[in-house]
Amino acid sequence: MPLVDRVTMASAVSKKGSASQTVTVESSASPTAETYNLLPVSINQTPLAQTLRHAQPLLLSGVLTFGFSWLVKDPVAAMSSTTLPLTAALQAVYAIICLPVAGRGGNDTAKKAKPRPGEKTSKKRAKEGGNNAYVLAALSLFITALVTPFIYASMVLFGAPFLTHGSHTLLCAAHLSLLGLFPLFYVHGVDASAWAAVGGFRAPLDETFGGLAGALVGAWLGAVPIPLDWDRDWQRWPVTILVGIYGGYVLGKVIGGTTAWGKKF
Repeated sequence: MPLVDRVTMASAVSKKGSASQTVTVESSASPTAETYNLLPVSINQTPLAQTLRHAQPLLLSGVLTFGFSWLVKDPVAAMSSTTLPLTAALQAVYAIICLPVAGRGGNDTAKKAKPRPGEKTSKKRAKEGGNNAYVLAALSLFITALVTPFIYASMVLFGAPFLTHGSHTLLCAAHLSLLGLFPLFYVHGVDASAWAAVGGFRAPLDETFGGLAGALVGAWLGAVPIPLDWDRDWQRWPVTILVGIYGGYVLGKVIGGTTAWGKKF
């Protein structure tokens, strides 16, 4: 009967145990390492989507230009009855036609694969994808509405009027949420890792994230003319903020979708 060194045997067991723990740590650490490894959102390659992606900034600029005089005279009425509903409609149509639904990321490889027995054909998948797009757009609008009060509170913390002009600030926050956050809710859903990357500005630039960054910078720059003693009607709250949000969103969306696509801050 061979002799067994209990000390050696114990050390071997401990080494095996430590090795298994190492493997466990590595396997559990790999998802954390890939948490912020997001891919930039690709626009759908259909002719209609490519046309709308270029027309949408012009249409949004037209909405603001069309309602600007009314916005200066009565900001609340103009935002609630003109700019906000028209912008919501344009954003919803843009998302449904141009953006991939949450979880797809614009990958078309599944459509090219040959269906296996019992698997749904590409036409059925496309039909279901279209139905999912409408449902997801409605859910994204609902989530955007839920987030708007938090945007309102953030604007108050950054200096917006608190005791007065509450409806002005709330409608302005709704515009910022609709332009900057709604497309991101549509393409990322409520994925915590994706939103951690967006909130930490680790996400790659594309039309959706570039639009959010541009809208935030535009809102900040839009506050510059308000305290100046020019005595202009358009300096009243929140006209310049809203103009900055629209201008920053359009500029950030265009840059993020073209020259800066895929780059990071």
